Amino acid sequence: MAINPKAVFLDMDGTILNHTNEVSIDTKEIIDELRSAGIFVFVATGRSADELAEMLPEGFAVDGIITANGMAGYIGEEVVFEHVLPIELVKTIITKARERKIYYELFPHGQARLVLNQDKGFVEAAVRDPKPDSVQINEWISRQKAIEEEIEWTDEITGTHFSKFYFFARTRDEINDWKVELEMLQENMEFTMTPSSPHNAEVMVAGVSKASGIEQMLKRFDLIGCETLAIGDSDNDIKMFDYVSHAVAMKNAADHIKDVVDEVTEFSCDENGVYHYLRTKVCSGIDMKVSRV
Repeated sequence: MAINPKAVFLDMDGTILNHTNEVSIDTKEIIDELRSAGIFVFVATGRSADELAEMLPEGFAVDGIITANGMAGYIGEEVVFEHVLPIELVKTIITKARERKIYYELFPHGQARLVLNQDKGFVEAAVRDPKPDSVQINEWISRQKAIEEEIEWTDEITGTHFSKFYFFARTRDEINDWKVELEMLQENMEFTMTPSSPHNAEVMVAGVSKASGIEQMLKRFDLIGCETLAIGDSDNDIKMFDYVSHAVAMKNAADHIKDVVDEVTEFSCDENGVYHYLRTKVCSGIDMKVSRV
């Protein structure tokens, strides 16, 4: 059955990105077709804005980007919204991560992610070869690239405009123990925590999620109340799924994610699943000559 959304929200990792962190030309072109037909298309990702450009094919365009699990939203160079982590929370979490030797990356808005030099040893050790079998290849590639090229190693944390924390562990037991530590910290400090894989966790401002980012973006385009579609694959997509009119999980999503959506794609992210879904379920139900006016 065809669906007819006015706005489409697409996750990146495990959704429009395959497991080697690439977006297909077919996906780019189907997004172009939807936008030409008057449908608004947005990316809603846990990644930061700075990570996106190098992953997206030349000419890739959407109407807006929600980054860092709802911590920021952009339309081209325009900042629609940005939330900021309290500096006291930042310092407290880094201290606790050091005590447990948990890999972390601190993301300032619009700047390179930070790790303190005094923590470099255990951060680098977390991504030493060989890759643990249970870690997905896309996450492993991203972490090794971060270590080699993207982290700014610094003697002290300066500034106050921080977007999110990303945490990673080689074993699920280690990251689950860290999540328990963060849950205990939430008893005294307010923040949101979400995973996007079984080996990671991310920390954002309290009340912030992809859903809150979607709401702010819809307000910016005067689209509140319209039919909305979201496609994703992970725990950080659940609140987005709850918010939109029609929620779709990728074939490669875990079973507990598939259980909370309206539909599951026929193909995985490595099989161009988003392209096939949009082609058969959305494009088939619209007049491709319709404008947004």
